[in-house]
Amino acid sequence: MLKLYNTLTNQVEEFKPIEENKVRVYVCGPTVHDFAHIGNFRTFLFADLLRRYLKFKGYQVHHVMNITDVDDKIIRKSVEKGQTLREYTQIYTDYFFEDFDALGAERPEEILRATDHIPEMIEIIKRLSANGHTYQSDGSTYYRINTFTGYGKLSKMNFEGNVTGASERVDSDEYEAKENARDFVLWKAVKPGEPFWETDLGQGRPGWHIECSAMSMKALGETFDIHAGGIDLVFPHHENEIAQSEGATGKPFVHYWVHAEFLMVEGQKMSKSLGNFFTFRDLVEKGYTPRAIRYLLLSAPHHKQLNFTLEGLRGAESTVARLNDFKLRLNEAAVEDGETPATAELIARSLKRFEDAMDDDLNTAEALAAVHDFVRETNSALAQGSLKADDKKALLAAVDRFDSVFSIFGEVKKEMLDSEIQALIDERQAARKAKNFARSDEIRNQLTEMGIILEDTKDGVRWRRK
Repeated sequence: MLKLYNTLTNQVEEFKPIEENKVRVYVCGPTVHDFAHIGNFRTFLFADLLRRYLKFKGYQVHHVMNITDVDDKIIRKSVEKGQTLREYTQIYTDYFFEDFDALGAERPEEILRATDHIPEMIEIIKRLSANGHTYQSDGSTYYRINTFTGYGKLSKMNFEGNVTGASERVDSDEYEAKENARDFVLWKAVKPGEPFWETDLGQGRPGWHIECSAMSMKALGETFDIHAGGIDLVFPHHENEIAQSEGATGKPFVHYWVHAEFLMVEGQKMSKSLGNFFTFRDLVEKGYTPRAIRYLLLSAPHHKQLNFTLEGLRGAESTVARLNDFKLRLNEAAVEDGETPATAELIARSLKRFEDAMDDDLNTAEALAAVHDFVRETNSALAQGSLKADDKKALLAAVDRFDSVFSIFGEVKKEMLDSEIQALIDERQAARKAKNFARSDEIRNQLTEMGIILEDTKDGVRWRRK
């Protein structure tokens, strides 16, 4: 049975969905004010792995992800650009999903934008007010945390000194890590020059935390199975989601809280000032393939910190290339009719080891070890010429089972002709001239995935095979 570490209980627990064979999952999505970096994508690929493995186990999955398209940073940057919120955030939403798709992530069943759910947020705030959890000050509405006795149960932080007496208020959409808990804003009064909505609470806009409570409960119900996100969201965001949702409904909000640990780069926290800050596109520009980036980000279990290095990424390139070569050799192997008991035993043993590892709180390191041992033993059988037609079919089906979770083997494709490569390069150049940068990036990613590296020089575009 699948077991997951539950941040709420601090225990690894057997997963039991609320409805038999159906799993409802909510994942905190991107705040679309810039390109997503590889730390963001570690979390999103972990969520993709969780989604895929639940399907591997036979569950029907309803996966919801939000788009945060209003907060302090977004407002500031959209004003600087002279664009509406929707105009500004649509640009980075499109970029995000181009990268998301290139990394082999499956789209959730529902993708919800915060600004499309203002009425749902207002309704929750009204319910909280009726239950005595809110107060107003200067036109804004705040959550008084000392009215919710369970506050702190997710983060395990002791707020006793903060929940008695007069509370201080936090208006920012983000807390500094050094700050203690304070009453947080649910609805912000309108400020000059900022976008706002007309509501029963007056003119204003939502605070960050209320957005996810409204969207998750609308899509998945007042109580659902799994809420996932990065470990940095445990406090205050997820703690506040619990306070809002349970304060409004009086019901348990989420049964399993699962979080991906931090990504380190070259042993340090990722920072532009340190020169170790990478977006997905930065790495593609350096010639790395999306499959290698995906492999490296999934190579360590989500509950452990991952140290991302360029040396490790180069190793991942070699690994995914070997996996794809293996799949190609197996697919093209000439074999005689029949089957062998040894192959059936290899497949059964490998799949069991793989599933046992993934059942153990998604232990990707051990699961990938099972995959590599499977490849090694199959290669030996190929070299010995001992495989039969039914063996080959069953082995390819096993590869597809592994890849339904990890998506790292790649497609078996024939070698591109030089004329085909040049046609795509010409199309990319035309797209760039037309300022269709989305299509330009799509073609570059397509060629990179096929092992073609583009180099933009002052003399034009050059290409080479990896």
